Amino acid sequence: MSLTDKAIARIRRMIRDGELLPGSKLPPEQQLAAELGLSRNLMREAVKALVVARVLEIRRGDGTYVTSLAPGLLLEGLGGAVELLQGDTVLELTEVRRLFEPAATALAATRITDEDLAEVARHLAAMRDARDDIELLTRHDAAFHQAVVRATGNETLATLLEHISGRTLRARVWRGLADADAAGRTITEHQAILDALVARDPNLAQAAALLHINTTERWLRDHLAEGAEFPAAAGPRPDPSAPDSPAITDRPSPTEERGA
Repeated sequence: MSLTDKAIARIRRMIRDGELLPGSKLPPEQQLAAELGLSRNLMREAVKALVVARVLEIRRGDGTYVTSLAPGLLLEGLGGAVELLQGDTVLELTEVRRLFEPAATALAATRITDEDLAEVARHLAAMRDARDDIELLTRHDAAFHQAVVRATGNETLATLLEHISGRTLRARVWRGLADADAAGRTITEHQAILDALVARDPNLAQAAALLHINTTERWLRDHLAEGAEFPAAAGPRPDPSAPDSPAITDRPSPTEERGA
């Protein structure tokens, strides 16, 4: 471990042990360096690294602060890491999604509010209207699932699934473009998920979500096994006319709605 890594670890330990609380201001650089037995150069390098990791933030003219340490902030880098995965990882990510999202949908069924249901239903209605436009349909498909996961009230779970699901978007667009019947089946499967959520039935919600994700995974697995080439650059185009429904690209931002 380098000296800089040791300095980073010591600051992280201070945060973990409660010596530095979320939102608190760090002591002046010289004082903190002396307290930790570090040189000022090492302290600067450690602070820079923790700023990149969204653990610290520098406020010009004010000082360095611990961030909110919220899951959505600290896990933001996960999306970039997932994006850089090499090889045939889309199937692995789809498997991870299959393991997590049905359980999240079941949890949502026990916590979802009428307002949440209205948002989910709005995206399903938009999917029906866009059934002849695969890219637009997929964007609302993604927003549908993100709304469901957000209804769990579990920010950590929502953030993890957001980044994992975002990497599988191109596969779902590919299926929609290649399979003429995909749009109709997808809408039917989403209706089943919504019906289970309306009924507040966690078992039914989990089963409906599992069936839906399995359908996409099976299609993808079969086509890759047949030698089909996964498209290197395919994804829904931005829809500037819908500012409340963020665009999905090959690399969705952490604030974009994802799922599907």
